[in-house]
Amino acid sequence: MRDLGAGFSYLLKGQRWVARHGKSYGFGLLPGVITLVLYAGALVGLALWGEDFVGWSTPFADDWSSPWQGLFRGFLTAVLFALSLLLSVVTFTAVTLLIGQPFYENLSEKVDRDVSPDGTAPESGLPLWRELLISARDSLRIVLRAGVWGVLLFALGFIPVVGQTAVPVIGVFVTGFFLTEELTAVALQRRRVELRDRLTMLRSRKTLIWGFGAPLAAAFLVPFVAVFLMPGAVAGATLMARELMGEETVEGGGEADGAPFDGQSAYSGSTPAPTPGA
Repeated sequence: MRDLGAGFSYLLKGQRWVARHGKSYGFGLLPGVITLVLYAGALVGLALWGEDFVGWSTPFADDWSSPWQGLFRGFLTAVLFALSLLLSVVTFTAVTLLIGQPFYENLSEKVDRDVSPDGTAPESGLPLWRELLISARDSLRIVLRAGVWGVLLFALGFIPVVGQTAVPVIGVFVTGFFLTEELTAVALQRRRVELRDRLTMLRSRKTLIWGFGAPLAAAFLVPFVAVFLMPGAVAGATLMARELMGEETVEGGGEADGAPFDGQSAYSGSTPAPTPGA
């Protein structure tokens, strides 16, 4: 439970950091606005023409009698839109981070310099095109994992009682895990931590990750909120990445906890417990 509260505190610290650095916050809003416009356009198009698409893709139902044809295609249209909405929440961060890679890299570096005892920030040493390629590759892998979980949870949602109570809660925690992975990747990629090692690192502190990611996932369900929280989420994830790496942090960030992660062993030598994203 302590880690759960610590994760949430990093989310708040990140929002406070960008509140004190208005210029960084302003630049950090731009990628989210661009992504929001793209997603809104896609969802509006789906709402307008989704029924036509379902009708075109189910020609075998053309001869069905009323009301079965309408009920069947109406159900498929609702499923299509609901699944698209769920995937948009899960993928919003990945797409925004990809579009805003230079913006968020700069913001994350400023956070590192601000809270580092020596005022420096780790650098990957890679050219920008290489960083973008790695980011796109890793984001695609995470989105595919998230997509599998999204389809599974959507199917479980039809189970009476459980589907309307437990499944939505599980969905928030699953989404929160993936959101946190994508956000911490900004700082951890600069430290040359590969995706497999990042997932191992996050699994070793899953309650910390859920404390950060679950409230963020719930907030992202509210229209437009994701755009305004993204800069602070990147800042908070950078502070949390420093703890995961065991780096010393001065006032304004999180406190270091444990030894630096070596990509092979988790904190305290414990075996990472399985969690969504594995």
